Amino acid sequence: MSCEDLLSVDYEVFGRVQGVFFRKFTQAEAKKLALVGWVRNTEAGTVEGQLQGPGSKVAEMQSWLRTTGSPQSKIIKAEFKNEKIIKCLEHSTFKVVRS
Repeated sequence: MSCEDLLSVDYEVFGRVQGVFFRKFTQAEAKKLALVGWVRNTEAGTVEGQLQGPGSKVAEMQSWLRTTGSPQSKIIKAEFKNEKIIKCLEHSTFKVVRS
């Protein structure tokens, strides 16, 4: 992959997002979009992580995190922060982090 027009963004998704295979579906969606990064559950009952990849694909994933999620999830909101342009991907794959 070329090292241009790559974005990195951190995210946190609020709602019923734990115990509903949210991380697994997030990983599958990210891989489908050829994004790298990670996802994990938080102590606060949210799901957080980081996305990296081409800007258009990151935008698609942000929309998915805001509106779709896993079939059993109930998303209240998704927050995105620390969005920045990166020169090269900092992750080799998209992984589920077990805390």
